[in-house]
Parts: sequence; structure tokens; C-alpha cells
Amino acid sequence: MSQQVDRTHAGRSPLVEVRRLLYTDLPDVIAIERRVFPTPWSLAMFVLELSKQSGICLAALCEGKLVGYLICSRYDTVWHIMNVAVDSEHQRRGLASAMLAELYDRVNDEDARFTLEVRRSNTVAIHLYEREGFRAAGMRRRYYQDNGEDALVMWRTPATHAGSLMDVPNPGPV
Repeated sequence: MSQQVDRTHAGRSPLVEVRRLLYTDLPDVIAIERRVFPTPWSLAMFVLELSKQSGICLAALCEGKLVGYLICSRYDTVWHIMNVAVDSEHQRRGLASAMLAELYDRVNDEDARFTLEVRRSNTVAIHLYEREGFRAAGMRRRYYQDNGEDALVMWRTPATHAGSLMDVPNPGPV
């Protein structure tokens, strides 16, 4: 299954294709990872995630070139979004939203529960996730190894769509 999204309006990237991430995409993934994250994942980490049968790994292509990716693992009844990245010159053009939309389509369960961690300082990503129905439900202190920054724990569940954290396990202080 592959989704094509027309993003040609108002500064958006032209036609974006979202498809399953392949092992052959990993050189491009590693290059993007090193450009956009201060502590990039290793090749072995990506290989491990791609090898999981229960996970969903997606690639975003713009004009045939890989410009973003999303890694999501399933743990029991919860989908954990592990990594979302869009190459620097393609950011803020709807690519992350297109990959998230494809993820929701592939999970195909309106009661699905998603979680992720995001740097507290990454306000652009936090606003994106809030637009997607995620709500802050806790914090992981000193989560990021490069600078000891805290991570905000966010959830997208049936309850968060209604503005509540009622179905979020162990919500903590934010």
C-alpha cells in the first residue's frame, strides 16, 4: 500500500509518495538521520526496527527522492512512534503529517493508542503532534543523552481526541 498526497499549494513540496521503508533506503535514511538529529540512530537500530514483523516503517519520497521516514513499533496494544524525520530543506511542508496519516491508515483501528517522546524544546514537533490529536501526559527526565534534555511523553488515544487523558496509562506531571 502506498499513498500519494498532492502538496503543491502554498510552499508545499510537490507530490509526496508515502510507502513502506525498505532496507535499500537505509543509506538515505542514515544520511538524513545524521543531518537532523544530534544523536543519530545507528544503522543496526534501523535494521532491527525494519526486521520487526509488528512494526510499521514508512518512507516519504518527493519527486522520487527519499526525504523523510517514520519508525513505529507495536508493543502489546500500544503503537510507539520511535523516530520521525524529514530532511531539513523539506521540513514544514506536510511530509510528517502525510507519514502519520499513512501510519493511521495502516493501523486501521480507530481505538488505536499511539505514544512518543519528543524534546521539550522541539516546539514545532510538539505543535504537529498536538494537531494530530496527541496530548502531553508526562515527562522522562534527562531522556536525551546529548544534553540531558527532558522528553515530553505524548499520547494519541480515543480519549485524547475528546480532550481527556482517561485512557492513558499512568499519566504523570508534565
